[in-house]
Amino acid sequence: MHLKSLFSKNVFLAVKPFSALKDSFRAGYTKKSFIRDIIAGLTVGVIAIPLSMALAIASGVPPQHGLYTAIIAGTVIAITGGSRFNISGPTAAFVVILYPVTQQFGLSGLLMATLLSGLILILMALFRLGRLIEYIPLPVTLGFTCGIGITIGTLQIKDFLGLKIEQMPAHFLEKIHAILTALPTINWADTVVGVVTLLVLTQWYKLRVAIPGHLPAVIIGTMLALVLQHFGFNVATIGSAFQYTLPDGSIGYGIPNVLPDLSLPWNIPNAQGELIQWNFDSLQALLPAAFSMAVLGAIESLLCAVVLDNMTDTKHHSNNELLAQGLGNIVSPFFGGITATAAIARSAANVKSGAVSPIASVVHALLVLFALLFFAKALSYLPLSSMAALLLIVAWNMASVHEIINLARRSSKNELTVLFTCLILTVLFDMVIAISVGVLLASLLFIRTIAEMTKAIEYNAPDDLNDVLVYRISGPLFFAAADKLFSDLHDKTVHTDHEIKHIVLQCDAVTVLDAGGIHALTRFVQHMLPHQQLYLCNMQFQPLRMLVKSNTVPEIQKINFSSDLQETFNKIRDFEQSNP
Repeated sequence: MHLKSLFSKNVFLAVKPFSALKDSFRAGYTKKSFIRDIIAGLTVGVIAIPLSMALAIASGVPPQHGLYTAIIAGTVIAITGGSRFNISGPTAAFVVILYPVTQQFGLSGLLMATLLSGLILILMALFRLGRLIEYIPLPVTLGFTCGIGITIGTLQIKDFLGLKIEQMPAHFLEKIHAILTALPTINWADTVVGVVTLLVLTQWYKLRVAIPGHLPAVIIGTMLALVLQHFGFNVATIGSAFQYTLPDGSIGYGIPNVLPDLSLPWNIPNAQGELIQWNFDSLQALLPAAFSMAVLGAIESLLCAVVLDNMTDTKHHSNNELLAQGLGNIVSPFFGGITATAAIARSAANVKSGAVSPIASVVHALLVLFALLFFAKALSYLPLSSMAALLLIVAWNMASVHEIINLARRSSKNELTVLFTCLILTVLFDMVIAISVGVLLASLLFIRTIAEMTKAIEYNAPDDLNDVLVYRISGPLFFAAADKLFSDLHDKTVHTDHEIKHIVLQCDAVTVLDAGGIHALTRFVQHMLPHQQLYLCNMQFQPLRMLVKSNTVPEIQKINFSSDLQETFNKIRDFEQSNP
C-alpha cells in the first residue's frame, strides 16, 4: 500500500495528539479548574517523588532516573495524550522487564530499549491497535498483574531486610534460594525501619487526613533511620548506596541536584566506563524486552484510562494515548528517563484530588523537578528499606488478591485455569509468554464452550410425512462445532427404523456460519444417499450470505431453501406427489 493511499484512507490522520488537552479546554477551562489542577498535581507529586526513586532502584538504576522519568515523560505524555487524568511515570509493572535489561546491558541498554518501545507504541497507535487491548480477557490481566506483584515483592525483600546479596539471580526460583540463603545476614536496623514504614503506610488511612500516607511514612522512616544511625546502627540509604560524578569531576552521594542533561542514549558508558557497540545484533537482542515494554505500557495505560473514564464519566482516546506514550518513551531516554506508562494508583489519586485536565500531570512533574533541584540532599537520607516498603505495598495492590477471590467465586474453572496459568508463567518466565499463552488458552477454552452450545434438537414431522426428519439447530455453525454436529446428524439419519428421504434443518437460531461450517455441510450432503433431500429454512442474514457466496459448490446447489417450516413441508408434499 502506497503512502498516499494510507493518508487517503485516514489511517494516520485518525491519530491526533493533544486530544485530551483540547477536550479539557473545549469543556470550559476556568481559573477554578486551574486551581483544582494545581492542588491535584501537588498531591500526586508528593506520592510520585518517593515512588519514582524506589522504582528506579528496583529497576537497577540510580534513583534520579526515576525522577527524570516523572518529569520528562510525565509532561510529554500528559500534554500530547488522549486521557485527561492519566499520570505517567515509572511504574512497578515494568520492574520485572527493566531489571534484567539493566543487569545485561546497563543504563545505556535500558534507555535504548525504552526508545525502541516508544517507536513500537507509535506504530501501534498509527495502526489503531488501541481498541484491541479491550480483547484481552480479565483472567489474563489479573493473572499477569498478580504475577508481576509477586515478582516485585520478592525483589524488595533484599533491601527491606538489609540482606547481603551481591547480585540477585535472574530466575524466580533462584531469587528465592538466594534470599533464603542470605537470611542469616539480616540487618535488624534496616528491618525495623522497613517495618515501621510499612505500618505507617498501611494504617495511615485511619487518621482520615487529606495528606497521602506515602510522604509521612517515608519521613517517619527517615527520622527513625537517623536516630538509629546516631546510636551506631548501620542503615542503608540512597546516599550510602548511590553516587554520581559531576561535570567538574567531583563525586557526590545520593542524587545530583541538577537538571537532567540532554544526552544520546547510545553514547552512555556502562559501569566499566565502556561504550556498548550498538549494531543490528545488539539491537535485535533488545527487541524482545522493548516489545514487552510496549505491550505492557499499552495495556497498563489504556486500562488506567478505562478506570478513570468510569470514575469521571468521560471518554479517553485510546490510539491518541498510545501515540503519547510512544512520544514520552522516545523523548525521556534523551534526558536519562527510563520506561514510563500511566500509573493507576497515581492517576486515581489525581482524580480523587479534583483534577480537571492534563495540566495536573504537568504540575506533578514540576513538583518532582522542584524536589530534585532543592531537596536532593534531603532525599539522599531516605532509607532503602523505606523505599522497599513502598514497593511492597505497590506489589500487594498489583496482586489484586480480593479481585482474584471475587473472580474465583463467580467464574468457571476455565477462567481460573487461565488466571493461574498466566500468574505462574509471569513469575517463572516473563509477561509476554504469559499474555500470549493466556490469550491463546482463553480463546481455545472459549471456542470449546461456544462449540458445546451448538445443538441439534429433533422435532416431530407432520403425520402425513413419515419419511422426514426435522431438526432445529441452535448456536453458531463454525469450525469447532459444525463437524461434530453434522457427523451426529448423519449417524441419526442412517440408524433409523424407517427410510429417511427428507432432512429438514430449521436454522432460525444459527447466528454464524463460517468456512468450517460450509465445509462440514458440504461433507454432510456428500454422505447423504442419492434419494435424500436436504432443506434449510428460517436462515438468518449472515449464514444465508455465506451460503450464497458458496453457491458455486455443487453440494450447496443441491440444498433446498425455504422461508419457514410450513413452506418446507409444502415443498416436500409437492415433491412426493410428483415423485410417487
